[in-house]
Amino acid sequence: MEHPQPFWKRKALDDMTRSEWESLCDRCGRCCLHKLEIPETGKVIYTSVACRFLDLETCLCCRYADRKRRAPGCLILKPETVPLYRWLPKSCAYRRLSEGRGLEWWHHLISGDFDTVHEAGISVRDKAISEKSINKKCLEAYAMECDI
Repeated sequence: MEHPQPFWKRKALDDMTRSEWESLCDRCGRCCLHKLEIPETGKVIYTSVACRFLDLETCLCCRYADRKRRAPGCLILKPETVPLYRWLPKSCAYRRLSEGRGLEWWHHLISGDFDTVHEAGISVRDKAISEKSINKKCLEAYAMECDI
């Protein structure tokens, strides 16, 4: 009996069920980092400062269901907005699939383990601090040099 291809290989992003869409999240926490934009160039620089609702151990949002109400600046990813958000990390499953690339080996849908994203060093675990710990007017001091 032939096994069908996994849903992410046979479906477009906008054809996925809500459950399939949600399962694509890498659980890396990178999209929850505060970002700075250089107005002259439009370049986006990540900081090591995470939203106050990001659990820095699991890299999951503690207020996911009502995040938009609690954090008005939080953007809700939708299939049609993924290509517009050029600040999404190059490793992001939503971005990768939108660009026609597959999932990485460390993605839980490939590895079968939610911890491989952390083991591969992709997540913000042990790399970020909560915005609750700092003065957000000083975000520039937390700019990261790496291109994520």
